[in-house]
Amino acid sequence: MDKVAAANRINEFLKVVVTHGGLHLKYRIVVDPPALSEWETPEIYVDFSGPDSALLLDRGGELLRALELLAFEILRLASGEHEKISFDCKNQRSLRLKELRMAAGVAAEKVRQTGTPFHFAPMSSRERRMVHLALRDETDLRTESDGEGRDRCVVLYPAEYKSAGGKPERRTLP
Repeated sequence: MDKVAAANRINEFLKVVVTHGGLHLKYRIVVDPPALSEWETPEIYVDFSGPDSALLLDRGGELLRALELLAFEILRLASGEHEKISFDCKNQRSLRLKELRMAAGVAAEKVRQTGTPFHFAPMSSRERRMVHLALRDETDLRTESDGEGRDRCVVLYPAEYKSAGGKPERRTLP
């Protein structure tokens, strides 16, 4: 992927969306930004700001994720290359990462206490990856992704857990 050409295509796309969408947003596109976290090192980072930032972050950042997904499609990125581009607004991404790490820790303690599997709420492939990575060093536990499409989630099991024929009962954090 030619990063500069890709950044220019993203810029052209966002200009149209912001202008024709009547959005009061500014954005900054950075090629080869510093690492966002120990697990996220995008090649192109897009940071939004402005009066309509709340629209991007409403409903769990649904519009922000949709714009990012459209950028993947415009650039014809395979799903394995999605980590090369990252869209953010008001540091929402690092806040979400902290939230996922905290949820993983709470779920790990619940599984240790109860000995039963724990299903996280459905999340994007990028967020599922963060949960898997957050729990990878827990030798007494194991994670798996389960479900299809928008219902795909992470399930946390005791390391030696064997399912009795069916799927374990779904339990999620409140």
